[in-house]
Amino acid sequence: MSAAKSHTTLRIRHLLMASCALAATTPALAQEAEQPAAEGGSGNVIVVTATKRDATIQDVPFSINAQTQEDIQKSGAVTLEDLSRNVAGLTVQNLGPGQSQVSVRGVSAGQVVRDQPGVKEQVGVYLDESVISLSLFTPDLDLFDLNRVETLRGPQGTLFGSGSVGGTIRYITNQPTIGVTEGTFEANFNTVDEDDFGAHLKGAFNFPVSDVVAARIVGYYTKYAGFIDAFGPAGGDNVNGGERYGGRIAFTVDSGTGFSITPRFVFQTVKADGFNREEIWNLYANPDSTNPVQLGEREQHLRLREAFEDETMLFDITAEADLGPVTLTSVSSYINRDILVSRDASALTGSVSVDLGYPASAVFLPSNLRDTTKLETITQEVRLSSNSTGPLQWLLGAFYSEVDRVYAQRLPTPGYDAFTDARFGAGTSAAVANGFPADSPFNSDLPYDIKQFAVFGEASFDLTDALTVTAGGRYYDFDETRIITTGGLFANGDAGVVDKTSSSGFTPRVLLSYELSPSVTINAQASQGFRLGGVNDPLNTPLCNAQDLALFGGFQSYDDEKLWNYELGIKTQGDGFTFNAAGFYNDISNLQVTLDAGSCSSRIVFNVPEAHTAGVEAEFGYSPLDGLNFNLSGSYVEAEFDTTLPGALAPATGIREGNRLPSVPKLQLAASGSYEWPVGDNAQAFIAASVTHVGSRYTQPADQENNPRTFVHGLPFNGAPASASTTVDLLLDSYELVNMSVGLELDSGYSFTLYANNLLDENVQLSFDRERGGRARLGYNVGQPRTIGFTARKEF
Repeated sequence: MSAAKSHTTLRIRHLLMASCALAATTPALAQEAEQPAAEGGSGNVIVVTATKRDATIQDVPFSINAQTQEDIQKSGAVTLEDLSRNVAGLTVQNLGPGQSQVSVRGVSAGQVVRDQPGVKEQVGVYLDESVISLSLFTPDLDLFDLNRVETLRGPQGTLFGSGSVGGTIRYITNQPTIGVTEGTFEANFNTVDEDDFGAHLKGAFNFPVSDVVAARIVGYYTKYAGFIDAFGPAGGDNVNGGERYGGRIAFTVDSGTGFSITPRFVFQTVKADGFNREEIWNLYANPDSTNPVQLGEREQHLRLREAFEDETMLFDITAEADLGPVTLTSVSSYINRDILVSRDASALTGSVSVDLGYPASAVFLPSNLRDTTKLETITQEVRLSSNSTGPLQWLLGAFYSEVDRVYAQRLPTPGYDAFTDARFGAGTSAAVANGFPADSPFNSDLPYDIKQFAVFGEASFDLTDALTVTAGGRYYDFDETRIITTGGLFANGDAGVVDKTSSSGFTPRVLLSYELSPSVTINAQASQGFRLGGVNDPLNTPLCNAQDLALFGGFQSYDDEKLWNYELGIKTQGDGFTFNAAGFYNDISNLQVTLDAGSCSSRIVFNVPEAHTAGVEAEFGYSPLDGLNFNLSGSYVEAEFDTTLPGALAPATGIREGNRLPSVPKLQLAASGSYEWPVGDNAQAFIAASVTHVGSRYTQPADQENNPRTFVHGLPFNGAPASASTTVDLLLDSYELVNMSVGLELDSGYSFTLYANNLLDENVQLSFDRERGGRARLGYNVGQPRTIGFTARKEF
């Protein structure tokens, strides 16, 4: 062990001890204190299913957060990113509509972009019992009619599989209820940046079909306001607006004799007309050209309009049978998704044309990069769990999944072949096409076939009335086959190249839970997480300069990533308060880091031998009197590399001992409060406010090398000299968001809320966007500006 790593281990031991000492001496508060019951809870108790059996948050022997339906409504959250700011240790990196990367406790490998289909997720995402994770394309689910959203911190591979190396997010929906007729309808109108307008209309209805059958139907439509203005031939105002619509229908059949089955159909479509990108330099719009242009706040340049579409369909069946001493559960699911990311790649293609010596008329050609993903997933899980009330509780299961994912890229650029043939000789474009369409200088087809089989189990035993030990593990076996075919002037001409990856192993978990008193519990955990390796796509060698080709050309495959999580936490509760805190240390081996291969317009995944994350997280809330509630949550995370790459790789990649892991803030805080009071005999008024702080971050590891960074564009085009450059501070600024709302709730079931999100109108930098190493475009993905809205709701 290196001296630096030994010092880090000592520091985290001090943090673990400090977190427990703080919890033992502080009047405890917790965000759960004022929450309504969920899944059968009562009073201030929230019941969750993080261990695949019902348990209160305070009884789950590891760190977990649950945002209830009331939390979601009062916070104004409409996406997982919104929710993440109120959950300690949870970070979501926004890369555009429907494109987000989730990390828990700082376990992050850098920005994954659209053309990296082989990268696996680090946080598993579930809709009830069905896994829906897909690396970059985590579904942007509507949060309407959810019972709660659970965040399970730390590796959850024992019960939730390999995609949960850092943690697991679970969307828990409201289920059909036998013998009950109830419903909720909601309408909203909002304005973003006092400019564009958005709205939504949503409804949920539960009704009995018979004495043993119930149905629940949910539907929603949302129009998103835009807030990015574009200049250029495809310019316009508010070009990143969009819409989301979908719903679900579920039936529960309960025989009343211990058998129930719930089939469900879920569908959703997300469409966006553009991306939340603020550009500071563009090949066609920059201060160095003959006609200088300085793009400003929330502005970009477009030669073609952009788009994102995600059509998701899920069908699943959950069946449960009470067999006396055991319960048998079966979960079968089928997912079909079609995703399109359509980008204006004119600047990317144009920058290559400059390098190739094409005339200006070729550089100005509109070019459209179309990334498509077609996904089919079938999963089957079967498990047995004990029904006894004795000291031994156990669960044993098996899991199988088959994923067929076809990823494709096309770069239609009408008229490009004529310029290619004029520059390099007649027939050149046809010779490199490799069977792909004309006038498309880059094309690729990458079908993936991934099969997984796993057996998992967990058992807990009460050694004494106060001490419980839990042990479990998961055996996994993966096989992945990928075929790559490419064509066009910018491609390598790969023809059906087959690459295979396989892995098998065992990930264990051990937990101890000790009840100091009826209101104070100490938990400790050691658990291992796992993420499957894979094969990098070949570099686009025709685009690479000699330096980048030499640096990045040798990385083909990458190994499995493994992580050991060590955790010590405390959970307390009392009259109107709870306080939960934990200290943790994650020792990561072969961290899969995503690197930008510069001029190659490619990205690769590289294994870093050693890295770690360490920190503390705490959540508390207090309800000193009826109607008055306070909440506070926060996390401090040290996420660093423990390895330095040799030679020129360290400054080129940022992988240097002591450098930070990307996209993770060191400090994240959220504070909120609300007050409700009666208005007459039949109404309640409320006021609520929240403040969140998210610390500074880097988008990619290399961003902290030679920062502030000077990007030399090297493109003598449109009057700009080859020496033209832009200097950028790549450390993303910390930010604070202030939200406020006031409302009225009537006993008749009506409620009305007026709210303002991002009240101070912060222009939040979410990630840094660069294309072709800065030779085509530089900018930021930015957050939504001030949004003022009104929501009316009716429950019956």
